[in-house]
Amino acid sequence: MGRLDGRSVLVTGGGSGLGHALVGRFVEHGARVTVLDRSEPKLTALREAFGTGVRTLTGDVTSFADNKEAADLAVREFGALDTFVGNAGVWDFGRSLLDASPEELGTGFDELFSINVKGYLLGAKAVAPHLISSRGSMIFTLSNAAFFPGGGGPLYVSSKHAGVGLVRQLAYELAPEVRVNAVAPGGMATDLRGPGAMGLADRSVADAIPIRQMVRDNGALRIEVEPDDYVGAYLYLACRDDSATVTGTVVDVSSWGTPKRTGAV
Repeated sequence: MGRLDGRSVLVTGGGSGLGHALVGRFVEHGARVTVLDRSEPKLTALREAFGTGVRTLTGDVTSFADNKEAADLAVREFGALDTFVGNAGVWDFGRSLLDASPEELGTGFDELFSINVKGYLLGAKAVAPHLISSRGSMIFTLSNAAFFPGGGGPLYVSSKHAGVGLVRQLAYELAPEVRVNAVAPGGMATDLRGPGAMGLADRSVADAIPIRQMVRDNGALRIEVEPDDYVGAYLYLACRDDSATVTGTVVDVSSWGTPKRTGAV
């Protein structure tokens, strides 16, 4: 796989889990990384771990102003922006239609879609001028729930299906200057939380369910997946030498054997 020496990458939700793994591997491959995350303690830990290879901004992906500030920071500190990775997200912990109250569905939809869909849209809007200039790329984190039911409840699954449409439309609109793709991981043990409106902000996937065992027992490859196992597809899509012809594509990197073998990102 090609190197990313000197390339400037912006990652949202890079403070923990898959985002943290992405930051580490991008830095390892020579990229300079800017991270937008709402947790200052997690960003402090990133700066301590990766030093001058990263710049950080505490902010909210549902704010266009914060997305723009992060994009401008990347350009100011590293001279350009080559790749945007929209990665911040929340899960609904499989809360079903029948188990959720009407109030939870309404407020949960607003919060979850604001992060999982609007956050990507506003991020794309903020970075588009920079990526057009650099002929760069966008990469969004989706899920195997973008293809199959059962990887969450109706809010999460529909948000990830919406992400597929967003990738295809942005790839259409931004061609030929900007490539737009996504990666669809399967389950992993992370600090992924849920909407506060549904009382799920203090629960993490790693603590709430035996996700490692579920992935191992139900996945076709029978392995306990770690976030770092999913990172290679992002590196491939970020490297224009390796993926110059790829746009409008969702790379499924989950190991599920049938549509029933789904799991949360």
